[in-house]
Amino acid sequence: MKAFSLPIILFIYLIFGANFSHAQDFLAKGVIIEKGTNIRIALCVVTNKRTKKAVGSNDLGMYQIKAEVGDTLLIEKRNFIDQEIIVRDHKDVIVYLVRASTTLDEVTIKGKTKKEDLDEIRREFKRQGSFYEGKPPLMLLNPISGSPLTFFYELFGKTPAKARRFRKYYDNEIKLMQIDRFFNKTLIQKYTDFEGRNLDKFMLDYSPTIEMVKNWNNYDAVNYIRVSAKKYTDTLKN
Repeated sequence: MKAFSLPIILFIYLIFGANFSHAQDFLAKGVIIEKGTNIRIALCVVTNKRTKKAVGSNDLGMYQIKAEVGDTLLIEKRNFIDQEIIVRDHKDVIVYLVRASTTLDEVTIKGKTKKEDLDEIRREFKRQGSFYEGKPPLMLLNPISGSPLTFFYELFGKTPAKARRFRKYYDNEIKLMQIDRFFNKTLIQKYTDFEGRNLDKFMLDYSPTIEMVKNWNNYDAVNYIRVSAKKYTDTLKN
């Protein structure tokens, strides 16, 4: 009886033990923001140092990666200082990346604004031969007044493909900068008492859309912050 029971016990342990171990994995989620602004950072590489698995942040700076409590995540992005965070619980995490100082191999030049940096990269793609950022007009197909070779190069060439992806990133960054002009830490702290985790969560949950801020002035921004802060404070009381 005992001889048969031991293998059975071991089998049950292996089955349920494996399931228990697997249950420790969960999707660790978060958002990556440039420190000192409300600008979310797309195309960051988030690596779980234990599993060596990596994911990228989306256009809204959000990521999700399989992890266990205690894992270390490495966040990397060109022109930013690498950062490591420890997964302490199942809560979403806000990661602030600090922009690195300019080095010789970067396109950016110290003293320029971020928009000027992005515009310089767009000009660099043109210097490399992509004049339409991977989206050529149909008139190029005209064999007399157009340039069919340019049309197909813009559609299938490597440099235009990179330019096309960068243009999508560029448009998203410009939108985020417009939002940041009216919804940023400095302005929020001026008109609310939020700080620390409450400030971070408020900025994440109540960030306005690009459509909302298109025609805003400073009065509209302050009014939105005050009204939203009241709503957020009410949720904290519940």
